[in-house]
Amino acid sequence: MLYDSELVRASNFETFSPDHIRTYQESGFILVKSLFSTDEVARLKAYAQQTITPQDVIVKGDKTGNETKLRMWNRPEDDLYGMFSRNERIVDNTELLFGEPVYVYSAKMILKNAREGGAWEWHQDYGYWYNYGCLMPSMNSCTIAIDRATRENGCLQVLRGSHKMGRINHDRINEQYVIDLERVELAQKRFELEHIDMQPGDALFFDGNILHRSDSNQSEHNRWSFIVSYNTVSNVPYKKVREYGNYEPLLKVPRQAIMEFDLVS
Repeated sequence: MLYDSELVRASNFETFSPDHIRTYQESGFILVKSLFSTDEVARLKAYAQQTITPQDVIVKGDKTGNETKLRMWNRPEDDLYGMFSRNERIVDNTELLFGEPVYVYSAKMILKNAREGGAWEWHQDYGYWYNYGCLMPSMNSCTIAIDRATRENGCLQVLRGSHKMGRINHDRINEQYVIDLERVELAQKRFELEHIDMQPGDALFFDGNILHRSDSNQSEHNRWSFIVSYNTVSNVPYKKVREYGNYEPLLKVPRQAIMEFDLVS
């Protein structure tokens, strides 16, 4: 179960307090309940269902052969996805966590469908980003639950405080990069495992070095989520390795931009 300090109730929430920031720095994550309304995430899901085509989808297999589908974005645009990734509710708080300006490094919609969504093995996001020209681990992600996330449908699992280990070497196994298994076993003995149960609209901010994974979706319910990753402006990649992650100024939008966005045009 999450500790009270790791939960933020969004009813009167605007920005992280110094205590919230200390919790994030200590645990490596913090969960904001209902950062987005159910109407907002329902709008995003309907938009994704209409706009994500089969040719847009990347398929990643786990070691058992189960597949997870995802849609990646190299940059934020003036669409509904951008109204989330550039929303002041996320951006202001991410900048508070780092104490400096950030930009959108990448974004993706994870489509972990019922009875087919594959597992993600233990990894660190910075384990990938390190190889993409990012010198420092001053990076994180915010995952927004579009569907409810539970143990049954493969919710995110984290090892509390494991970001303090720093970057760990990763090996390529099938289509995923996986942390050295010996270190995973040792980390599991030292750091507390937390299953992050989320309701639609909840948002989890988590450090780029925290060890995390998720099981395959064996339930009858989809688990879709929208994940936006941020990099500090001072940590712009020193070389271009991928199409995503390249710096452009972040044009923040107000909190009401999601519901005001014109879906017709």
